Amino acid sequence: QVQLVESGGGLVQAGGSLRLSCAVSGNAFSINAMRWYRQAPGKQRELVAEITSDHSTNYADSLKGRFTISRDNAKNTVYLQMNSLKPEDTAVYHCNAAIRLYRWHSYSNYWGQGTQVTVSS
Repeated sequence: QVQLVESGGGLVQAGGSLRLSCAVSGNAFSINAMRWYRQAPGKQRELVAEITSDHSTNYADSLKGRFTISRDNAKNTVYLQMNSLKPEDTAVYHCNAAIRLYRWHSYSNYWGQGTQVTVSS
């Protein structure tokens, strides 16, 4: 079985930066797209950014230029560098990955437990 373990959240002042990490633990045959989502209180979960296994990226339009997603395939880890943070970025950030456990399996979505990011004004 695999798990996604997130880290790097916390409290930061507006204008500051944080770097989130999400590591896939356990044995996985293949990891395809990796994504970061966020959910603020009272709001729907939204896609922040995604990155494919060949490092193609896609971002929510409102976050382009401030957030950068990257991944280290050797470490099965995805990162989210968040700069110029605003109070409205406050949310629980979840990572998601499309993982194939064995060669004969199809890809399934796995989720991390979430990490809280709080931006104070």
